[in-house]
Amino acid sequence: MAYKTIVEDNIDILVCGAGLGGTGAAWEARFWGQDKKVVIAEKANIDRSGAVAQGLYAINCYMGTRWGENNPEDHVRYARIDLMGMVREDLLFDMARHVDSTVHQFEEWGLPLMRDPKTGAYQREGRWQIMIHGESYKPIVAEAAKKSADTIYNRICVTHLLMDESKENRVAGAVGFNVRTGNYHVFKSKSVIVAAGGASMIFKPRSVGEGAGRVWYAPWSSGSAYGLLINAGAKMTQMENRIVLARFKDGYGPVGAYFLHLKTRTQNCNGEEYESKWWPQLQEMVGKEYLDPEVSHRTHRPIPTCLRNHAFLNEVNAGRGPIHMVTMEAFQDPHLEEVGWENFLGMTVGQAVLWAATDVDPKNENPELTTSEPYVMGSHATGCGAWCSGPEDVSPPEYFWGYNRMTSVEGLFGAGDAVGGTPHAFSSGSFTEGRLAAKAACKYIDDGKADGIRVSDSQINKLKEEIYKPLEHYKVYSNEVVAGSVNPNFINPRQGLDRLQKLMDEYCGGVTVSYMTNEKLLNIGLKKMHILEEDLEKLAAEDIHELLRAWELKHRVRTAESVFHHTLFRKETRWPGYYYRGDYMKLDDKNWHHLTVSRRDPKTGEYTMEKAPCYHLVDKDEAPAKEAEKEEA
Repeated sequence: MAYKTIVEDNIDILVCGAGLGGTGAAWEARFWGQDKKVVIAEKANIDRSGAVAQGLYAINCYMGTRWGENNPEDHVRYARIDLMGMVREDLLFDMARHVDSTVHQFEEWGLPLMRDPKTGAYQREGRWQIMIHGESYKPIVAEAAKKSADTIYNRICVTHLLMDESKENRVAGAVGFNVRTGNYHVFKSKSVIVAAGGASMIFKPRSVGEGAGRVWYAPWSSGSAYGLLINAGAKMTQMENRIVLARFKDGYGPVGAYFLHLKTRTQNCNGEEYESKWWPQLQEMVGKEYLDPEVSHRTHRPIPTCLRNHAFLNEVNAGRGPIHMVTMEAFQDPHLEEVGWENFLGMTVGQAVLWAATDVDPKNENPELTTSEPYVMGSHATGCGAWCSGPEDVSPPEYFWGYNRMTSVEGLFGAGDAVGGTPHAFSSGSFTEGRLAAKAACKYIDDGKADGIRVSDSQINKLKEEIYKPLEHYKVYSNEVVAGSVNPNFINPRQGLDRLQKLMDEYCGGVTVSYMTNEKLLNIGLKKMHILEEDLEKLAAEDIHELLRAWELKHRVRTAESVFHHTLFRKETRWPGYYYRGDYMKLDDKNWHHLTVSRRDPKTGEYTMEKAPCYHLVDKDEAPAKEAEKEEA
């Protein structure tokens, strides 16, 4: 079947992805670019897309500067210690100094934020979190973007970025297809802001089969934020810094609200506190700078999330699992019991349904916790993403090349998951990054940097042929099925995803190997990844839905390849509890207090790896917080 080609030309700013980062970009682009054409291309529907599609119970990044609670420097210090020193402090500071205005804007648009009746300040759930009634969080924010963009294309899977043919290393738009009609969409643009999602489902999930749809974070986050950028030749950073989270078992319900608001705690199967017994061993691995319980107690500085994971994992491996969340005490209070259930009904319905279906009442039984499979997503509590320019007034020379949040490809900007080195941005921080990227993109165009862009029909037609190749391959060989879905001439997207997840799990440090890997395993994994990519040339799609799955798989594979290379390059265990290099089990600040940066050559597929300086721009003296907390991760 021949699908219609739809060309959208003369775009000034193309926004790929309409989650919180994309909506922020569209809204800010209209403010700074009154005369500019702003177009959004979104894989799902802007009203319910992105990480907060189902709702959210808290905004996890709010300084509260107007109330004298925190300032941007405080947030930089917190993110720095949680990421074991590896952050881009210029980008973090820049986001943190603007994020409060974003949250105030959300409230003006109608998002219900809970307030303390005594002080009038927003009701805190933790040092950085404020509580909201957030079931309609995304539709409220999306409305502002819909009023800002000239055109919104829903149901468009963006597969490739267009590259300028008149100047090397400059972006010129993007292409993709409609996941309902199959039509081919061409977007010619002076600048592009990639605000697509990070990568879930690249590692084998704990919940398999039908349950795979209940993984933590958005299961439809297919690594497009990374696949698009890597294929365009953009430099990436910290792609080894995947995250593993403690979650309620099987339903993946978040634990943050329970720790922070309900004041729950964890215990092993014997009812014992277990974390502190692992601190001496961990100090041997990471040193006192990153783990000093006395300093943490005195300053109320949270112990890094990965180190808490390490204690969790080792306690289970020692035979004292499962780990339980102690809910029975808090749930005796009817108000806290209601809050506990509403927390999931407002954002993780599956967890509430699972408890009901398996006869688990947290009032009478302490539910089990587990650790998740690894995820690669830079806007949550992880530092992976593109190597982006910071703001001119903060960034050192190595971190600044003209326009805030611009990648190493001219005219190509990032927001949310796409930006590396900015953990703990969450929803409000991603929206803020979208705003910063859009402002810079407007200036990039006004400075004449996008003049003379040229895209030939041959590039557009070549990409069209590549995009629809899985459909054509199926059409040619579909009659040669041997049995079931077995065909000697092709693999389907599900088979490819199963292979990818098995590879990542067994060779790159997934759940079944207790997050352990080493140089030998990583090199074997890369060899098998190369074979998988060769087989993807024979990927087949039966229909448009499978074509979507095929391109999600391709973006996941490209992301996974980058994770392999970064994990191999960093010869230390920087984040015990997230992954372990069995051949380099200690943190090594002498040789590895650096950010990792990679670039994949789009023509050869070869990776170049380098160390980049990790500057600490904010002083390390941290004032005590008002009360000790376990931070949400």
